[in-house]
Amino acid sequence: MNRYLLLTPGPLTTSEKVRQQMLEDRCTWDDEYKQLTQAIRRELLAIAEVDEEDYTTVLMQGSGSFVVESVLTSTIRPTDKVLIITNGAYGERLAQMAQRIGLSYVQYATPYDEYPEMQKVEDYLIKDASITHIAIVHCETTTGILNPIDKVSALATRYGKTFIVDAMSSFGGVPIAVGELGIDFLISSANKCIQGVPGFGFVLAKKTALQKCEGVARSLSLDLYDQWKVMDVDGKWRYTSPTHVVAAFLQAIEELKEEGGVQARFQRYTENNQILRDRLAKVGFKGYIDGDKQSPIITAFLYPNEQFQFNHFYEEMKAQGFVLYPGKLTEVNTFRIGNIGEIYKEDIEKLCTLIENYMAVTVK
Repeated sequence: MNRYLLLTPGPLTTSEKVRQQMLEDRCTWDDEYKQLTQAIRRELLAIAEVDEEDYTTVLMQGSGSFVVESVLTSTIRPTDKVLIITNGAYGERLAQMAQRIGLSYVQYATPYDEYPEMQKVEDYLIKDASITHIAIVHCETTTGILNPIDKVSALATRYGKTFIVDAMSSFGGVPIAVGELGIDFLISSANKCIQGVPGFGFVLAKKTALQKCEGVARSLSLDLYDQWKVMDVDGKWRYTSPTHVVAAFLQAIEELKEEGGVQARFQRYTENNQILRDRLAKVGFKGYIDGDKQSPIITAFLYPNEQFQFNHFYEEMKAQGFVLYPGKLTEVNTFRIGNIGEIYKEDIEKLCTLIENYMAVTVK
């Protein structure tokens, strides 16, 4: 039994069946386990609605950030240059990784509550012909903003740039036309919208783009190309894989299909988010992001007044069975509430009632 529900952007609340899959020990060399790996790779392509002839899936040990760094270090050559578009902490982390790896890059930063301007993106591409790649975060969980990757994709296609999308917190919970958008590398993680547990991430890669990456990686363990070549043979991971997490993830994929797929999950998350925003607005909690830019993944709320103490609020909600998330902004005070995971309308309604009661009694 869970002691509380995790209303966070991941790790998140998982189903009992997902957790049960982790009770069995598995051998990484066993054919049955390798078949689990291959099944996951095929299922992820199906979720993305892309063909095996055009795309492949590479699983990579570690947190989401490990997988993002794997893509950056494995796909961008010393002679390449990447335009990194940022409006939150995770886009900025892309830039930090690029700097640490030693990549040539330029950063186009916008305020955290605004979309990037497509004309400015195009200006970068026109003025700097050395740019070969574009990278952007789809759902910035810093704030909950959902970036317009369709518009960025159109520019990447028009100017012939490799397009990298960090869809860590959106894939599986927000419809993404991966093939139609021509995304070259899409990155996500087991413990997000597919509702598995932490331990590995994955990359949906256009084969023609990945095939060009042999020998590019500056890291042995994070070499995406080498991981793909080994995994493509029989499902074997190059190094020790998180076996319990892998088994749990396949169960999570089955539950996604049982729910009705990405569109059905998107509708559930959207309903959760709308209830949350509507009810909390009535007791003084304004969303940091305007509704038309808001993702259904997580919402950042401004503090209602100067008397509001988040730590006290957090502990009170946790005592009632809900774990919330602190803010990640510096210029304004916010906290965040996630909608993803095994979280349903009745859970959000209960939380809203608790918050309403808290505000009535604690915050005058």
